Amino acid sequence: MQQRMRRRGFTIGLISLGLLATAALTASPAQAANKGPYYAEPAWDQKVEPATRFLVMTDWNSEAVLDRETGLVWENTPTTTLATPQSWLNARFTCANSAVGGRKGWRLPSLPELASLVDPSVASPGPTLSSGHPFLNVQSTNYWSASAHAENPALMWGVGFGNGAVLGLSKAFDQRAWCVRSGTNAE
Repeated sequence: MQQRMRRRGFTIGLISLGLLATAALTASPAQAANKGPYYAEPAWDQKVEPATRFLVMTDWNSEAVLDRETGLVWENTPTTTLATPQSWLNARFTCANSAVGGRKGWRLPSLPELASLVDPSVASPGPTLSSGHPFLNVQSTNYWSASAHAENPALMWGVGFGNGAVLGLSKAFDQRAWCVRSGTNAE
Protein backbone atom coordinates (compact mmCIF):
# COMPACT_ATOMS: atom_id res chain seq x y z
CA MET A 1 0.00 0.00 0.00
CA GLN A 2 2.78 2.47 0.94
CA GLN A 3 4.67 1.65 -2.24
CA ARG A 4 1.56 2.30 -4.34
CA MET A 5 1.08 5.71 -2.65
CA ARG A 6 4.74 6.59 -3.30
CA ARG A 7 4.33 5.71 -6.99
CA ARG A 8 1.17 7.81 -7.19
CA GLY A 9 2.98 10.77 -5.56
CA PHE A 10 5.91 10.28 -7.93
CA THR A 11 3.57 10.15 -10.95
CA ILE A 12 1.71 13.28 -9.83
CA GLY A 13 5.05 15.03 -9.33
CA LEU A 14 6.19 14.12 -12.85
CA ILE A 15 2.91 15.32 -14.35
CA SER A 16 3.16 18.61 -12.43
CA LEU A 17 6.75 19.09 -13.56
CA GLY A 18 5.70 18.41 -17.17
CA LEU A 19 2.89 20.97 -16.95
CA LEU A 20 5.22 23.59 -15.51
CA ALA A 21 7.80 22.94 -18.25
CA THR A 22 5.10 23.20 -20.93
CA ALA A 23 3.86 26.50 -19.48
CA ALA A 24 7.38 27.91 -19.41
CA LEU A 25 8.11 26.87 -22.99
CA THR A 26 4.85 28.27 -24.37
CA ALA A 27 4.97 31.62 -22.55
CA SER A 28 4.34 34.54 -24.87
CA PRO A 29 7.23 36.92 -25.69
CA ALA A 30 5.50 39.61 -23.65
CA GLN A 31 5.47 37.34 -20.60
CA ALA A 32 9.12 36.44 -21.09
CA ALA A 33 9.99 40.08 -21.75
CA ASN A 34 9.30 41.08 -18.15
CA LYS A 35 12.52 39.41 -17.10
CA GLY A 36 14.98 41.66 -18.98
CA PRO A 37 16.45 44.98 -17.88
CA TYR A 38 14.35 46.96 -20.37
CA TYR A 39 11.31 45.05 -21.35
CA ALA A 40 7.86 45.35 -19.91
CA GLU A 41 4.58 43.93 -21.05
CA PRO A 42 2.92 46.48 -23.35
CA ALA A 43 0.21 48.38 -21.55
CA TRP A 44 -1.87 50.24 -24.14
CA ASP A 45 -4.70 50.23 -21.60
CA GLN A 46 -2.54 51.92 -18.96
CA LYS A 47 -0.99 55.36 -18.74
CA VAL A 48 2.69 55.15 -17.89
CA GLU A 49 4.10 58.39 -16.49
CA PRO A 50 6.74 60.07 -18.70
CA ALA A 51 9.46 59.67 -16.07
CA THR A 52 9.27 55.87 -16.39
CA ARG A 53 7.59 55.44 -19.78
CA PHE A 54 10.64 55.85 -22.02
CA LEU A 55 13.97 54.10 -21.59
CA VAL A 56 17.07 54.77 -23.67
CA MET A 57 18.50 51.38 -24.59
CA THR A 58 22.19 51.62 -23.79
CA ASP A 59 22.98 48.17 -25.20
CA TRP A 60 21.74 49.52 -28.55
CA ASN A 61 24.38 52.30 -28.44
CA SER A 62 21.70 54.59 -26.99
CA GLU A 63 20.28 54.86 -30.52
CA ALA A 64 16.89 53.37 -29.59
CA VAL A 65 14.21 54.07 -26.98
CA LEU A 66 11.82 51.54 -25.50
CA ASP A 67 8.30 52.83 -24.93
CA ARG A 68 7.14 50.83 -21.91
CA GLU A 69 3.53 51.89 -22.50
CA THR A 70 3.26 50.39 -25.99
CA GLY A 71 6.17 47.94 -26.11
CA LEU A 72 7.51 49.65 -29.24
CA VAL A 73 11.16 50.52 -29.82
CA TRP A 74 11.71 53.91 -31.48
CA GLU A 75 14.73 55.56 -33.03
CA ASN A 76 16.17 57.93 -30.44
CA THR A 77 16.79 60.45 -33.20
CA PRO A 78 14.16 60.25 -35.97
CA THR A 79 15.55 59.28 -39.38
CA THR A 80 19.16 59.23 -38.34
CA THR A 81 20.07 58.15 -41.87
CA LEU A 82 18.40 61.18 -43.50
CA ALA A 83 18.02 64.50 -41.69
CA THR A 84 15.76 66.02 -44.34
CA PRO A 85 12.13 65.39 -45.35
CA GLN A 86 11.57 62.71 -47.98
CA SER A 87 8.84 61.10 -50.03
CA TRP A 88 6.65 58.46 -48.40
CA LEU A 89 8.18 55.73 -50.55
CA ASN A 90 11.72 56.82 -49.65
CA ALA A 91 10.74 57.02 -45.96
CA ARG A 92 9.58 53.39 -46.09
CA PHE A 93 12.79 52.41 -47.86
CA THR A 94 14.89 54.34 -45.33
CA CYS A 95 13.26 52.57 -42.37
CA ALA A 96 13.50 49.14 -44.01
CA ASN A 97 17.23 49.65 -44.58
CA SER A 98 18.03 51.20 -41.20
CA ALA A 99 20.38 49.45 -38.80
CA VAL A 100 19.72 51.60 -35.73
CA GLY A 101 21.55 50.26 -32.69
CA GLY A 102 23.13 47.64 -34.92
CA ARG A 103 19.72 46.04 -35.58
CA LYS A 104 17.61 45.69 -38.72
CA GLY A 105 13.83 45.23 -38.77
CA TRP A 106 12.74 48.89 -38.71
CA ARG A 107 9.59 50.21 -40.40
CA LEU A 108 7.33 53.23 -40.58
CA PRO A 109 4.86 53.19 -37.68
CA SER A 110 1.12 52.78 -38.09
CA LEU A 111 -0.96 55.89 -37.43
CA PRO A 112 -2.02 54.82 -33.91
CA GLU A 113 1.60 53.98 -33.02
CA LEU A 114 2.91 57.35 -34.21
CA ALA A 115 0.05 59.25 -32.58
CA SER A 116 0.74 57.45 -29.27
CA LEU A 117 3.83 59.65 -28.86
CA VAL A 118 1.77 62.86 -28.84
CA ASP A 119 1.12 64.55 -25.51
CA PRO A 120 -2.07 66.57 -26.14
CA SER A 121 -1.31 68.83 -23.17
CA VAL A 122 1.73 70.29 -24.98
CA ALA A 123 0.79 73.44 -26.85
CA SER A 124 1.82 74.49 -30.33
CA PRO A 125 4.49 75.03 -31.63
CA GLY A 126 5.61 71.75 -30.02
CA PRO A 127 7.09 69.34 -30.53
CA THR A 128 4.10 67.75 -28.83
CA LEU A 129 6.02 65.22 -26.77
CA SER A 130 5.74 64.84 -23.00
CA SER A 131 8.26 66.70 -20.89
CA GLY A 132 11.21 64.55 -19.95
CA HIS A 133 11.08 62.46 -23.13
CA PRO A 134 14.54 61.19 -24.19
CA PHE A 135 14.20 61.74 -27.95
CA LEU A 136 16.68 63.92 -29.82
CA ASN A 137 16.11 66.24 -32.78
CA VAL A 138 12.32 65.77 -33.03
CA GLN A 139 11.02 68.56 -35.24
CA SER A 140 7.71 70.41 -34.88
CA THR A 141 6.66 69.24 -38.31
CA ASN A 142 4.81 66.39 -40.06
CA TYR A 143 5.91 62.75 -39.90
CA TRP A 144 4.77 59.92 -42.17
CA SER A 145 2.93 56.85 -40.94
CA ALA A 146 2.55 53.58 -42.85
CA SER A 147 -1.25 53.91 -42.76
CA ALA A 148 -3.02 54.50 -46.05
CA HIS A 149 -5.79 57.06 -46.40
CA ALA A 150 -8.71 54.89 -47.59
CA GLU A 151 -10.74 57.75 -49.11
CA ASN A 152 -7.89 59.28 -51.11
CA PRO A 153 -5.05 57.13 -52.53
CA ALA A 154 -2.94 60.27 -53.09
CA LEU A 155 -2.72 60.69 -49.30
CA MET A 156 -1.11 58.83 -46.41
CA TRP A 157 -1.85 59.45 -42.74
CA GLY A 158 0.67 61.26 -40.61
CA VAL A 159 1.09 63.24 -37.43
CA GLY A 160 1.99 66.90 -37.12
CA PHE A 161 4.25 67.21 -34.08
CA GLY A 162 3.84 71.00 -34.14
CA ASN A 163 0.28 70.71 -32.82
CA GLY A 164 -0.27 66.94 -32.34
CA ALA A 165 -2.84 66.70 -35.14
CA VAL A 166 -3.51 63.60 -37.23
CA LEU A 167 -3.27 64.64 -40.88
CA GLY A 168 -3.85 63.34 -44.38
CA LEU A 169 -0.47 64.02 -46.02
CA SER A 170 -0.08 64.27 -49.78
CA LYS A 171 2.36 61.80 -51.28
CA ALA A 172 3.42 64.66 -53.60
CA PHE A 173 5.18 66.43 -50.70
CA ASP A 174 8.13 65.36 -48.61
CA GLN A 175 7.74 64.79 -44.87
CA ARG A 176 9.93 63.39 -42.11
CA ALA A 177 10.13 59.75 -40.99
CA TRP A 178 10.46 58.25 -37.53
CA CYS A 179 11.19 54.54 -37.67
CA VAL A 180 9.93 51.99 -35.16
CA ARG A 181 10.60 48.36 -34.42
CA SER A 182 8.29 45.76 -32.90
CA GLY A 183 7.38 42.09 -32.99
CA THR A 184 4.45 42.68 -35.32
CA ASN A 185 3.95 44.21 -38.71
CA ALA A 186 1.40 46.91 -37.92
CA GLU A 187 0.97 48.22 -41.45
